[in-house]
Amino acid sequence: MHKQFSFIIFLCLCIQYTSAQELYIMTEPASNMPAKSFGIRLTNKLMPMPFDKSYSYRIEPELMFGISKNFMIHGNLYASNMFTQKFMFEGGAVYGKYRFLSVDNLHSHFRMAASGKVSIIKNPAFITHTKLHYINNQVHEETYKIYSDEIEPDGNNSGFNTGITATQLLHKLAISGTVTYNNRWKNISSPTAPGISNHMMGYSLSAGYLLLPRTYKNYKQTNLNLYTEFLAGSSLDKKGNFIDIAPGIQFIFNSISRVDIAYRTQLTGSMSRFNTSSWMLRYEYYFLNALSKKSNER
Repeated sequence: MHKQFSFIIFLCLCIQYTSAQELYIMTEPASNMPAKSFGIRLTNKLMPMPFDKSYSYRIEPELMFGISKNFMIHGNLYASNMFTQKFMFEGGAVYGKYRFLSVDNLHSHFRMAASGKVSIIKNPAFITHTKLHYINNQVHEETYKIYSDEIEPDGNNSGFNTGITATQLLHKLAISGTVTYNNRWKNISSPTAPGISNHMMGYSLSAGYLLLPRTYKNYKQTNLNLYTEFLAGSSLDKKGNFIDIAPGIQFIFNSISRVDIAYRTQLTGSMSRFNTSSWMLRYEYYFLNALSKKSNER
């Protein structure tokens, strides 16, 4: 029996390897993590704030559970110094994804999935910024509030989103597209922001390419994946939109851990946003077959 379980774990590793190029950095594919497994993820974001040329840092610890081959769930926490001068806890979110279509062929497959996310955030609805003016050699302070029409559930806004994802794997290239509806809720202990957008459509188009290894020999080989992702949003209750590009590089070690590095920046847009670019560094580790009852009995 021990040999059988070892073979099952090895098979899961091989399956993860063959679809490594669809482990996107900024978005989720339609494929799921291995069943009866869980993972840990730590995401770090460095975000330039354009109105005062400062930087904000956000950390996002995350737990991921592969409930079955078709269903997975994530739990997130957020902390940053984006809305206050000191680093503070911001809230959390729960994300779920259900894969409802799988079409498998040799060296290719097609997946479709439905997903949803609920975020509860206690940040203010705005960022307070103080600007200094020099009039007749005297310093005058002007304080004003900065609002954002972008609905960002990863730390900025309470709310929910729901969407559909389709992912096509073609040998070493994987292409994925997602459409989501985003709804903003009132943040905890924060007044409702006047006049900002509360309904937004989100769109993404992601491509990943497996650069290394050229030839698969065993699951211990390090994978090198290259990504280009386009992320867009369009307000439904007022004028405003944006299109971002996010190139990235990814290393996968022993088929169970990965490091992501990506840079996201706006290509074009008319929507008010707190920031239009960010750097991301992420580490992720999977515990395969850890939720199996038979595995726990051993």
